[in-house]
Amino acid sequence: MRAIVPIGRVLFALIFVASVVGHFSSAEIAEASAHGVPLASISVPLAGIIALIGGVSVMLGYRARFGAVLLLIFLVPVTLFMHRFWGLPDPQMAMMQKIHFMKNTSLIGACLLIMYHGSGPYSLDG
Repeated sequence: MRAIVPIGRVLFALIFVASVVGHFSSAEIAEASAHGVPLASISVPLAGIIALIGGVSVMLGYRARFGAVLLLIFLVPVTLFMHRFWGLPDPQMAMMQKIHFMKNTSLIGACLLIMYHGSGPYSLDG
């Protein structure tokens, strides 16, 4: 059963690590700017770097508590700026953004669990 912990860490962190390349694309920067993200040309790539460092940290179990804090620093503003489902006139767009908002809320909960429990067995911290 201890082997499921590193598998869980990898599966959790994969979404952050796999999305890093997009944070350097002009399309993603433009979308963030359209959502009102301040200084999107700087903050979006910076967010990608934070997500990468946090994701790799959790994935490897190296300073996973700190990695989870970095992921929180990434997730909270992204969730609040990019996934504002309330007040959207298009019901389909509102539903899609609500799904992303709830997904990120769940990821925030997982970060909080990692911050409390640490990286667990089969980690570089262990």
